[in-house]
Amino acid sequence: MPADSDLNIINHKETARGDYTRVLAFLRDQLLTGKIKTGDKLLPERDLSALLNVSRPVLREALRALAMIGAVEVRHGAGTYVTTPDASSLSDFFSFVLVQHGEQFDDILEARIAIEHHAIRLACARATQSDYDNMSRILDRIHDTIEDAQQGADADFAFHTAIVTAARSPALSTIYGALSRFLTDLHFVRRQRILQVTGIRSYLIDHHASLLDAIVRRDPAAADRLLAEHFQIGADFNRRAVLSQIKRPSSPT
Repeated sequence: MPADSDLNIINHKETARGDYTRVLAFLRDQLLTGKIKTGDKLLPERDLSALLNVSRPVLREALRALAMIGAVEVRHGAGTYVTTPDASSLSDFFSFVLVQHGEQFDDILEARIAIEHHAIRLACARATQSDYDNMSRILDRIHDTIEDAQQGADADFAFHTAIVTAARSPALSTIYGALSRFLTDLHFVRRQRILQVTGIRSYLIDHHASLLDAIVRRDPAAADRLLAEHFQIGADFNRRAVLSQIKRPSSPT
């Protein structure tokens, strides 16, 4: 049974955590309701801590955390101002969250697929000529690096990233950027594995070209169907490569 001092420490931590959450929830709700917006100055610390019924040290800690992700800017001597978080900061934060659940890699892959499906439908409506030109250049890279596992994998993933970029959705791009830290290594490992499988050149070149064509034609149904096929074919190639390695007789020593 914990001593009274241990209970006091636990209760203090729980109280601080609740106060910390209250500060974050306050700012979130104020932004959602439009009561404050980017560029607005928050109440002085003394008034804000009294309004939220939290201690000033806890308030400062919460504001520092918000400043780290770019949600606020603490200007010494001037106050705290609401800012727009930088996408890369949010991506870094999300990456740390995913690291804690690294064993759920299949879930991360499913999230990647879901994002790309939504992104390619949006890209059919929102992509611009610069997006088409970018994906076309990446297609050339895919062709030129077809025999190079590392550069080929980078070009492949760049094409899929370009689809998400063409969706013109900061939220999708931010989340996808966080996932990419986990997925680039997977692309390389898979590329090494499937390079010798029959039909791989058509998959890597022609199928990516078909995806771009559907986006240019602004045909979301075709683009979505082709993307589903793309992921399925990739999974089949990977499975065939794994099976061939299992069946391959070991070299005599």
